[in-house]
Amino acid sequence: MANAKFHAMTEGTQEDWQIIATEFQAFCGKLQERVLAHMQLLSGDFGGFAVDRLEHCLQTATRAHRDGRDEEYVACALLHDLGDVLAPANHPDVAAAILYPYVSEENYWMVKHHGIFQGYYFLHFAGLERDLRDQYRDSPHFQHTVDFCHKYDQAAFDPNYDSEPLEFFAPMLKRVLATPKRSIYDALK
Repeated sequence: MANAKFHAMTEGTQEDWQIIATEFQAFCGKLQERVLAHMQLLSGDFGGFAVDRLEHCLQTATRAHRDGRDEEYVACALLHDLGDVLAPANHPDVAAAILYPYVSEENYWMVKHHGIFQGYYFLHFAGLERDLRDQYRDSPHFQHTVDFCHKYDQAAFDPNYDSEPLEFFAPMLKRVLATPKRSIYDALK
């Protein structure tokens, strides 16, 4: 396949952008593979917890799956801490940004805010206010996020839990990441 010929976007032609669009489609089709490869970076990093970060994500997703949650929710549970490797200070934002085009507003909001909601279980041990999540009490997604953290996220540190392997989640992740429901350009409409 040929590459676009321009050196600055101001020089681009219809032909150049057709080449780029074709390549973009192929690139997007491999998103699930890249996400799963990035999930492997969480393996072996315990961060002081009883399980490593990958196992925590697997437990969170397995618990949600076994509780009958739909594939989109389970994919969010699996990827909720994906940003830990690259952005430990704002990891929810990374996972939420990846998921944004593919999931409902409710699930996007849950992933984006789960860090503050999860703080309910530990911030007071660091001398901080544990109820920071209360600033979002008026959100229609408040209880959804409370439930996620309580039922799945905070409970997913058990070294004896029988989690499904990452490969188990690959087909559902592929389905969830297959077709964007929205894009960053939607706000411009």
